[in-house]
Amino acid sequence: QVQLVESGGGLVQAGDSLRLSCAASGRTFSSYAMGWFRQAPGKEREFVAAISRSGGNTNYADSVKGRFTISRDNAKNTVYLQMNSLKPEDTAVYYCAAKSGGYYPFRESARYDYWGQGTQVTVSS
Repeated sequence: QVQLVESGGGLVQAGDSLRLSCAASGRTFSSYAMGWFRQAPGKEREFVAAISRSGGNTNYADSVKGRFTISRDNAKNTVYLQMNSLKPEDTAVYYCAAKSGGYYPFRESARYDYWGQGTQVTVSS
């Protein structure tokens, strides 16, 4: 069992930066690939970024590539999402998720085993 708690969301202006954190409980954090997803009002949850267990592999949605960076610190049981050059269309609730059984397929939310409660990110124009 893994419990995930996101933090770092807030209200910012377009062009600003935010760093989301996701703290995991348990001693097996490094056994899980981690992902960030987001859900905007009236839209389906979508993949944002993923990182492998060691941190050696990362992948991004095309919409955030070059602006967002996912990283993890296994010693601190924490995964991060650095978000730069934020746009109004980035407004959503952001969720972190933990996936057992390997890194692939990292884009499919149904393949993740544990989810956090979400943190709101609002970007004003």
